Amino acid sequence: MSVRTEVPRTTRRARPVGHRPAPPLPPGEDHAPAPSPDGRQVAFLSDRAGTPGVWVRDVDAVEAVALFTGDDPVLSLSWSPDGQWLACVVAPGGAPRTELWVLRPDGSRRRQVAGFDRRSAALAGWLPEGAVLMVTETDERGRAVLVDAGTGHRRVLAEGDLLTLLDVTPDVGVALLRRGPRNARWLELLDVATGERRRLVPDTGQGSTDQGWFGPDGTSVLARTDAFSELAALVRVDLTRPEQPPTRLAGRPDAELEQAAPSADGRRVALLWNTYGGRSEMSLLDLAGGVQRAVVAPGEVLDDAVFAAGGDLLCLTAQGPVQPREVWLVDPASGALRPLRPDTGVARTGDGGVAPHLVDLRARDGLPLSGWLYRPAGPGPWPTAISLHGGPEAQERPCYNPLFQALVAQGIAVFAPNVRGSSGFGRSFVAADNLAGRYGAIADVAACADFLVDSGVARPGQLGCLGRSYGGYLVLAVLVNFPGLFAAGVAECGISDFHTFYAGTEPWIAAAAVSKYGDPQRDAELLRDLSPMTHLDRLDVPVMLIHGANDTNVPAGESAQVAQALAARDVPHGHLVLAGDGHDFLTRANAEAARTATTTWLTRHLAAATTTVG
Repeated sequence: MSVRTEVPRTTRRARPVGHRPAPPLPPGEDHAPAPSPDGRQVAFLSDRAGTPGVWVRDVDAVEAVALFTGDDPVLSLSWSPDGQWLACVVAPGGAPRTELWVLRPDGSRRRQVAGFDRRSAALAGWLPEGAVLMVTETDERGRAVLVDAGTGHRRVLAEGDLLTLLDVTPDVGVALLRRGPRNARWLELLDVATGERRRLVPDTGQGSTDQGWFGPDGTSVLARTDAFSELAALVRVDLTRPEQPPTRLAGRPDAELEQAAPSADGRRVALLWNTYGGRSEMSLLDLAGGVQRAVVAPGEVLDDAVFAAGGDLLCLTAQGPVQPREVWLVDPASGALRPLRPDTGVARTGDGGVAPHLVDLRARDGLPLSGWLYRPAGPGPWPTAISLHGGPEAQERPCYNPLFQALVAQGIAVFAPNVRGSSGFGRSFVAADNLAGRYGAIADVAACADFLVDSGVARPGQLGCLGRSYGGYLVLAVLVNFPGLFAAGVAECGISDFHTFYAGTEPWIAAAAVSKYGDPQRDAELLRDLSPMTHLDRLDVPVMLIHGANDTNVPAGESAQVAQALAARDVPHGHLVLAGDGHDFLTRANAEAARTATTTWLTRHLAAATTTVG
């Protein structure tokens, strides 16, 4: 077994003791910062009241102030360049369909400005002056819209299939659009006056370009793309010389560029790098001089990087295995860091929790795989659960995960692999499970199980698997394709039949998924064979099914039809439907209910020991 032994930067191992409960949840996780233009205040999201909502804190204040944004969870927010408005993306009932609301920074004048009827609204940002929002509304098609926060006046710039608005020049002369399905996206320039569109760079036949924005003078575009290299990098396209290939501004042979966040003044870009396995590194790129400077990362995993409009403050979210999500402030000039929340760090969670190790292994066809191993105290083997992330274009990273800590506290080891199709390992790896490649991803889970038993981590006969979203699909798929390998499973919000999924999901989700899963008509036979429902007669171990009642991404019927079929065959199963949430369990109550149900189910069916846990 190959185990990477480097010590996590921001985690601490618990002191060896006897049986102990899982570390308590923190009094709220903070994330998604939105600094005011002058950098004196930061709005952010926190679930400290039970549902993600908007809070505002002066950067030198002890207490934060909650703003009323209704009862529905808020997913993201942004502060207008004129300082007069906050824009909030809200998920009614926790469902994937979203609405865009605006309110004053003091909480007044709250109202909805986009995402009406069955349309879903996404926010790209603001025009540089005033308070005009750049919005994408999606139903069957995408619609690029400018919305005045003060008057609600709307201007539709473009419509099209699989269309997302990324940026607009200050004079509203040209818009930058993203087009295409998952893993195969490209950028287009739209002449707003004529409606003419042209592709930004030639089609390389591989990779995807998913982030982009105009340079400060509007004569260039900066973009994050893996169309020209295996690992995503930052490139610049000179719009005055379209015949020239893009210029590579920042790229690494050992890390993928995950997020690029430009300052409004065009001086610098914050770059978040995803190193092998999923740890984050951060740097600041000076665009004028081309100099890139590393900045110390305040956590294992970073995201949500955003500059204040003035450019003198950078905010981001940091987390780690025993470090809940929290907002940090960075001085771009010096690289100095400080937490926004005074009680940040270990003081919020005590001295509990287990830090994982990064493990390398091989798939059955020889493809290199890796994953994070969380081990209980004492010698193995242990009852072991394999946890499968969603996406599949997501990644298992050393993030804050109370479920893993709860399982380890009950004596269950957790292995969280990145099977083929995961992001963070280059464009070939993320595309390796497309269409018929999905058989390989299913086999990867079985390879992980074999590896854990052979290496002495897992106790034979006491292996379980759990996962949510695409991971929930993989749980069902591996149970029907490899009967006898696992003793129990937990599937959250997982696809069970691709035919019913395509028929019931949101139309834009279905359209974007074709490149990943397959076309429901052209690839009907492949999708039928890959559907767990087709082979459900092979499933004969206890399975817990968990789903949000309002899920319109993977509709709740996907779990219900499995439960019905298992009941008809008297296969032990549980079926938990969580009211008031959709695909993601955004309320703390529902997240805790799902975690408790999962821990109880696996502890019972894996006959986990409950002694001496570290």
